[in-house]
Amino acid sequence: MPDLQKICLRETVGGKTITIQTGTVAKQAGGAVTVHLEDSCILTTTTAAREPKLNLNFTPLTVEYRERTYAAGKIPGGFFKREGRPREKEILSARLTDRPIRPLFQEGWNYETMVHTLVLSVDGKNDTDVLAVLGGSTSLLLSEVPWSGPVAAVRIGRLNGQLVFFPTFEERETLELELVVAGKKDAILMVEGGGNEVGEDVMVEALEAAQREINKLCALQLKLVAEAQQGGRKIVKRSIQPPAQPEAAKQFVADKATPEIKKILRRALPKWDLDEAMRALKDGLKAGIVERGKADPSFAGAESWVSHWTEDILYRESREMCLSDKVRQDGRKWNEIRTITVQAPALPRLHGSALFTRGSTQALVAVTLGTPGDMQIMDELEGEYKERFLLHYNFPGFSVGEVRPERGPGRREIGHGALAKRALYPLLPNEEEFAYTIRIVSDILESNGSSSMASVCGGSLALFDAGVPMKGACAGIAMGLILEGSRHAILSDINGFEDHLGDMDFKVAGTRNGITGFQLDMKIEGLSVDILKAALAQAREGRLHILDRMDAAIANPRPELSPQAPRLLRLMIPIDKIGALIGPGGKNIRRIIEEYGVEVDVEDDGSVFIAGTDAAGVDRAKAEVEALSVIPEVGTTYKGRVVSIKEFGAFVEILPGHEGLLHISQLDIKRVNRVEDVLRMGDEVEVKLIEIDPSGKMRLSRKAITHPGSEIDSRGSGPGGGKPRDGERGGHGFRHRERGPRPR
Repeated sequence: MPDLQKICLRETVGGKTITIQTGTVAKQAGGAVTVHLEDSCILTTTTAAREPKLNLNFTPLTVEYRERTYAAGKIPGGFFKREGRPREKEILSARLTDRPIRPLFQEGWNYETMVHTLVLSVDGKNDTDVLAVLGGSTSLLLSEVPWSGPVAAVRIGRLNGQLVFFPTFEERETLELELVVAGKKDAILMVEGGGNEVGEDVMVEALEAAQREINKLCALQLKLVAEAQQGGRKIVKRSIQPPAQPEAAKQFVADKATPEIKKILRRALPKWDLDEAMRALKDGLKAGIVERGKADPSFAGAESWVSHWTEDILYRESREMCLSDKVRQDGRKWNEIRTITVQAPALPRLHGSALFTRGSTQALVAVTLGTPGDMQIMDELEGEYKERFLLHYNFPGFSVGEVRPERGPGRREIGHGALAKRALYPLLPNEEEFAYTIRIVSDILESNGSSSMASVCGGSLALFDAGVPMKGACAGIAMGLILEGSRHAILSDINGFEDHLGDMDFKVAGTRNGITGFQLDMKIEGLSVDILKAALAQAREGRLHILDRMDAAIANPRPELSPQAPRLLRLMIPIDKIGALIGPGGKNIRRIIEEYGVEVDVEDDGSVFIAGTDAAGVDRAKAEVEALSVIPEVGTTYKGRVVSIKEFGAFVEILPGHEGLLHISQLDIKRVNRVEDVLRMGDEVEVKLIEIDPSGKMRLSRKAITHPGSEIDSRGSGPGGGKPRDGERGGHGFRHRERGPRPR
């Protein structure tokens, strides 16, 4: 691909060339770069507002990742023919960039900031999502934003026992392990991915290899920034001016709040009681400051700082208690798992369900089994495909005691659902073994930490309850970290309080044999691999403990599907018989659907899926479809259906797509004047196939059944029973049926 911009640097990562360019396009943005991998290319920009947002307690960062369909030479589908709301792939890709760069913004940065990636070109082989992390980091370095980068990311996989970097879409179909790893020099910030029950040692090997290549890409960014500055670009970072705090009031709060917070922390209060105790403390301190402010002007207005100061004390004291006393806020040891209860099934009439509760986190998970026609069509930039496994995660406001209207899934819900799906996907039976479309819905009824991992556990239980022949049970656990200098504590099964005040959110899901899903987010500037090794080992212990509790409720998939689930059969018919199954204008397939109360889906390769809740109807439809593969044999008796009546006889369908002529002379040993005297349209009649001529036309006989041998004319004129009568056309027999339109 030709160079797009005037400053261009390259680095080789795992045999692949990564190119970063700047200096020509999008120059009004605060920082702008293009990143290239072969013929795939993205543009990433960073822009910060000129005026700050006041009274914010978070970093006002927005990350966007948008795909332009022209990048793949496509025009958008739908009525409007232009890109609209971001698709799930774009949302997940934006989160990949957001998570490693967000912890590196300096405290007090309150200028709205946007990191925006546009996908400009795709080659159909290389995914551009991981390039956006590199682009976001470099554009931040080129901008005025004070930010503690650089960071870089790589996609690493394990293929046939070997590690590969930036695997292609084709290679990713067969990877044993796939990770996106982001980090700074010698420190990991984020990991996202999964594997096919891989061991912890394999995971560590991949992370160590990824860190080496990340270091090279971080050095490449610094070199690019230096060349841009040498070329005349001025990069002046904005200064952060933290607002002045009233020191006398701050000391007043510290003296009053510190001993009270220590007492509150050691009471091991439940989430809601802890929140109420802190609220009461803050209210008392605010009232005290207001009263002091009447006599001391230095206290005037300081009540607005109380919440900030008390949260700082809570953060500091809770971490110190955990490190020094080796006890957590809720009274647990570092490696202790909260109480687990399981109910499976949880609800009647669902195909599969489970209620999984761990501490005060609770997930109601339902499984619905559908036919191949229920698969979701995924229209991605790389091409269209059908998805047979869907997992939808919902987080209603009442789960955390909030009043919040439902506005559809947000980025968090989509990300948590994708993580749970990734963890369960490797354990599903293949499509040949189990052709159902599977949808899991996880509704979080209570949340106090690790609801995504509760969705993994509940999803596994619900799949077992539905009778899906899973390869094994899957459990997930969220790990935390408190790191202060040389001291650290690794926490198993973190709750919401520890997620908020800790330094790491590390989720691991898998079976007894290995890891299937993995996600790591750091809230500090990186993590050493040694600590990560210890966290992985402790996570395995916790995962096995959870699996023991799950096995006590339901150890294996149920041997039979729920009576409410559709019965689904998969058959194969010759491709040239598809038209016969469908019939002219879809007439035949509609008749089967209506007559037997089933759903029938036909694929281009000859796969036929029959589904229905009535087992007898499914079996009858199966027999009719199977008959398409049967070759009619002379001398065999068939029970056929009259499909057409002519003056000279009736056409009878003896097998789907196979019709023969029942000549009027073969209706009875007595002379029949009119065919309608014996048969009507739609009648079922037992006939014998007496001849197939060289052209494939079939001739049938009814009297051969009622009076065996009578089908041979006494004059020896053969099965036709003599010459055609006046006005008849000779030579009628089997005719090919038209192929109707394929159902969608």
